[in-house]
Amino acid sequence: MTYEGTAHFWAGSAGVVSDSDVAVRFRMDNGEFVDMTLRRLPFDDVLAGKPVREFRWWKGKRHYSGWYWSSTTGGHVVYESRLELARILLADHDGDVVAIAAQPFVLEGIDGGRVRRHVPDLLLARADGGLTVVDVKAVARLSDPKVASQFAWARDVCEAHGVGFEVWTGCDPVLLSNVRFLAGFRRPVTIALEWVEAVMSFAVDPIEFGLLERSLVRMAPPAVIRPVILHLLWRSWLSTDLTRNLGRSTVLAAAATPAGVSA
Repeated sequence: MTYEGTAHFWAGSAGVVSDSDVAVRFRMDNGEFVDMTLRRLPFDDVLAGKPVREFRWWKGKRHYSGWYWSSTTGGHVVYESRLELARILLADHDGDVVAIAAQPFVLEGIDGGRVRRHVPDLLLARADGGLTVVDVKAVARLSDPKVASQFAWARDVCEAHGVGFEVWTGCDPVLLSNVRFLAGFRRPVTIALEWVEAVMSFAVDPIEFGLLERSLVRMAPPAVIRPVILHLLWRSWLSTDLTRNLGRSTVLAAAATPAGVSA
């Protein structure tokens, strides 16, 4: 992965940067790079912008990079590794997450007399207005003193500016497997949305997956209804324990339903 402008941009950032603040470089949707301080950062522009880095392919590359189509953003989110993709999947499934940006900005600031630079993996915006910076790292790497000190600095910087900070190393494998499977039904254009209200009406009380399908068999075949059920699980309009394997005996229940459920 590379990004433009690798020279220090500390002195060139907008305003006077003190030891208590950090310089930030982000990339607008039109591709233009913008420098300023973290206190003045327009997060809406960051979330709507482009990654500050672009990945490159080469023979023998160890990580799997690519682009993931997000139902949250309606566009593609870049990932640099399969572990990073896993965290993006969970964010895309999370109904509280309203925006996702990958490699959202470069942070540069003073840490004990030295200049640090850091590009977080993700920036998540939540429905309540909260923001969380996420760094994805294999758990074995956390014992590396360089990694630990970098993340400690990034956490201090983020929290001092009212932004949450998360280091993500993985999750329950069954949960991830279920979410990855449900992601296959995330695109509304592939779902018969006209059956959403009917499915939800039969799930007002807890009901097994198989029974829910059979209850609607006179209205539409399972090949039509099953993707609707799985789409609603993806959107969290139907709820279940995703740390257990999905099957016909999985108990589903209607969650709080937003207005315009069939949209």
